[in-house]
Amino acid sequence: MYRRSTPGNRPWRRTPSKRTALSALGGLVTTVLLATAQSAGAAPAPVTPSDRDGMSRAFTRAAAEFEVPRDLLVAVGYGETHLDGHRGEPSQANGYGVMHLVSNPTNRTLEKAAELTGERSTELREDTAANIRGGAAVLRAYADGLGLDSTERGSLDEWYPVVARYGGASDVRTARLYADTVYTLLARGIDADVAGGESVTVRPRAVEPERGPYADADPRRAALSPDYPDAAWVPANSANYAAGRSASITSVVMHVTQGSYAGTISWFQNPSSQVSSHYVVRSSDGAVTQMVRDSDTAYHARSANSSSLGIEHEGFVDNPSWFTDSMYRSSAALTKYLCDRYGIPKDRAHIVGHAEVPGNDHTDPGPNWNWTYFMQLVGGSTGGGGGGSVQLGFPSYDTLRSGSTGAQVKAAQTLLNQQGHDAGTADGVFGTRTTSAVTSFQTGRGLPSDGVVGARTWTALLAAGTASVVREGSTGAVVERLQRALTAALGRTVSIDGQFGPNTTQAVRDYQGGRGLTVDGIAGPATWSALQAGR
Repeated sequence: MYRRSTPGNRPWRRTPSKRTALSALGGLVTTVLLATAQSAGAAPAPVTPSDRDGMSRAFTRAAAEFEVPRDLLVAVGYGETHLDGHRGEPSQANGYGVMHLVSNPTNRTLEKAAELTGERSTELREDTAANIRGGAAVLRAYADGLGLDSTERGSLDEWYPVVARYGGASDVRTARLYADTVYTLLARGIDADVAGGESVTVRPRAVEPERGPYADADPRRAALSPDYPDAAWVPANSANYAAGRSASITSVVMHVTQGSYAGTISWFQNPSSQVSSHYVVRSSDGAVTQMVRDSDTAYHARSANSSSLGIEHEGFVDNPSWFTDSMYRSSAALTKYLCDRYGIPKDRAHIVGHAEVPGNDHTDPGPNWNWTYFMQLVGGSTGGGGGGSVQLGFPSYDTLRSGSTGAQVKAAQTLLNQQGHDAGTADGVFGTRTTSAVTSFQTGRGLPSDGVVGARTWTALLAAGTASVVREGSTGAVVERLQRALTAALGRTVSIDGQFGPNTTQAVRDYQGGRGLTVDGIAGPATWSALQAGR
């Protein structure tokens, strides 16, 4: 049973001159989340027994039990997760459920909720009603700690410092960024579709948040980015990135935060996280915050850290409601700027997802990220380099045969046509004309003429062209062609970035050793000959 603590002296006093109507927030860097907060086609998580009882009812019950304003409780949850519990899976900061109860070295709201409610941690992580109840208990405990009495608890405006604390940020401006987001939601209203076909709503209202100690932490006075004119500058903790770089910048990596915008900024400021990215983009309005200088090495993509720039996008991989047009347009403008500044080709070999970087086990940005639209906004090619608008580079190459369809079929058709084997229009449909072209190509290369594009045929197709000698330090389209061919030949992803670095050297050595060639890590005539023969 939750017990109210005795209100003590409040560490701050009402200062009417600093009370600010929410209408003044309209121009802040810190606003705005989605005005109507629709789920935009998100696939809801499986329904738990608590969900069947109704998420809206769970909010109402928890609010009444802990004397937390119901709409405030909903707005905190929506700002954190869009009211999606993500099947009990943790966020980047190890937060759980619709209320994002966190368990990490510096923020332990999950454990606090367990202590206050008597609920087991597993229930708080996986059961929606328990999670909401836990969030309400933590908010009430923070309110008691700040000395809010029963009258003040009845006013939404008095809860502002409580909400700021719930976000877990140690930096006062980041805490205000978090709380301003919640109060913007209260002003704009929420209409969210959630698991079980239910809608959770909050009606719009005028609010005048009492910011207390956060009144002077105006994000509008944050420094501007030193590298991108349209971004704010909020530095990550120095433990979460390395000063300088060991390689030139050759790619941009797209990420999804698995958390909120303010929460991600806070997490990158936390020295225990050991992660960061160069930029973070907000879902609602495309606001951008830079956290690591371009010239420094953010910890975001393992093998690609030294040669890439990382852009995090607010949201969760499995919920497309976060991927707004404002986000796409803002991120594309940033990506275009970075590509132009550092000479990075605007194609899918150099603008990649986290999941496409070798040696990573992440899935972001995931299937809900619209690469075609994004690349159109960037103004570049959806291809893998050297192939016009046709994507030639893939993390792996599928076996294709009559009846196959898709981007890889289109790539094979393009390559066949380039080699003089008439596959017709590269339309992504593997029909009789494509089968004939494949058979013709295979016959010419001494491969089994079965009309199927398997690993050997892919290797020969991708390697076809001028056999220039390349080695560590080489760059350009011929290196990309080599990397594509090695990906097919070895059956593992070789980063297609046009930079012949240590990873490409190792891939060449592995290929040479497996084919009885001289193992020197240099793609010379013998290695190219073997690749072009589909060995």
